[in-house]
Amino acid sequence: MNDLHVVVGLGSSGLSSVRYLAKQGVPVAVTDSRPNPPNLAELKREFPDMLISVGGLDEKVLSKAAQIIISPGVSLREPAISQQILRGIPVVGDVELFAKVANAPVIGITGTNAKSTVTTLVGEMAKASGKNVQVGGNLGIPALDLLTTPRPDLFVLELSSFQLETTYSLAPVVATVLNITPDHMDRYDTLEDYRDAKKRIYDHAEIAVCNRDDPATECENEKVRRKLYFTLNTPQEHEFGLLKHQNEMYLAFENQPLMPVRALPILGRHYQANALASLAIGYAYGLPMQPMLQTLGQFKGLPHRCQLVRERNGVLWYNDSKGTNVGATLAAIEGLGPEIQGKLILIAGGVGKNADFTSLIPAIIKHVKTVILIGEAAPILAEVIDHHADICFAKDMEDAIGIADATAKSSDSVLLSPACASLDMFKNFEHRGEVFTQFVQAL
Repeated sequence: MNDLHVVVGLGSSGLSSVRYLAKQGVPVAVTDSRPNPPNLAELKREFPDMLISVGGLDEKVLSKAAQIIISPGVSLREPAISQQILRGIPVVGDVELFAKVANAPVIGITGTNAKSTVTTLVGEMAKASGKNVQVGGNLGIPALDLLTTPRPDLFVLELSSFQLETTYSLAPVVATVLNITPDHMDRYDTLEDYRDAKKRIYDHAEIAVCNRDDPATECENEKVRRKLYFTLNTPQEHEFGLLKHQNEMYLAFENQPLMPVRALPILGRHYQANALASLAIGYAYGLPMQPMLQTLGQFKGLPHRCQLVRERNGVLWYNDSKGTNVGATLAAIEGLGPEIQGKLILIAGGVGKNADFTSLIPAIIKHVKTVILIGEAAPILAEVIDHHADICFAKDMEDAIGIADATAKSSDSVLLSPACASLDMFKNFEHRGEVFTQFVQAL
């Protein structure tokens, strides 16, 4: 009987899948379209006898597969893969392998933006509540590497739309779609296709947490035991939101004030939404309120996500290199814009992923005085922004920072939030943020 498992793609989830399957004693082969994928040397060292085929997806190897484990970066429409799907070969991802054996409750978190921040916050809240918790998935540690002994009390997983496309058995005790804005339009035909992939997270969930301000996140699964919501408006029944109390704004549940917004260490409405989402998820799972609020008061944010890098001559410099899509950049502008006295100088551009940038315009008109453009998408962005802000073109990040430094007046803020992927000029968004930080610190 043929029981060959073929792992497609040798990123971190691919290597993790190989290790997991090999441990189960299953025959494994690996194929990757890249001539020199990231974990190749490590794989060869650990598994010298394994069949490894690189520089193109090996159809001969794929045709022998009993099951294909596909990395999130590889599209199901890749001809070599769609051919196997037509043959009836099951194609799953590492999260599906994890879901079949997960030995503790799972909280599943997806959405276009803020997934990593909310996943990290919920993990920290669980730790502060005395739980032994494993956090990972699309963020940090691949799902299969979280399967530890002794088993944890809880898994908190960040999940991307690509991971959810190939996941069938995941049954989260709490599931959330934080928000939906257009992203990865180079991989999806329509925004509805992208949204539907995200909403697979609700398929077998017990409790759903939805964003009252974004109807696209609504859970329509009638088998869900209960639904909770978060909103940036006044909360109603079963909702976390913002409430005016003693002349200031508070995070609140229903009509009960919990914590003044000014006690949050991170500025902006987008972060208030993250805090409320995290509270709703933790509350749905049954975490006590006090440790959750304590976590919110101490959390300084993740690197490359609206991270304050420096203040110089009254100008604040923010690194939001994780703003790899239009929705993330919009959230950053709308989050910071109202909080600063001056205006924003925005550094944007990179790989556009077929995105529609027009939704940035109202926020740019309101909060941005100058846009400095870098990378492949610079001409497209310039055409969209047109006369709504001053536009400068920079040849690289150092040049962009020089222009921003010359343009910014005291009380302005400079925001790197590219609305684009980074791979035209950088290794990844982290590298882009590091280069930005380095040049800003050197001013």
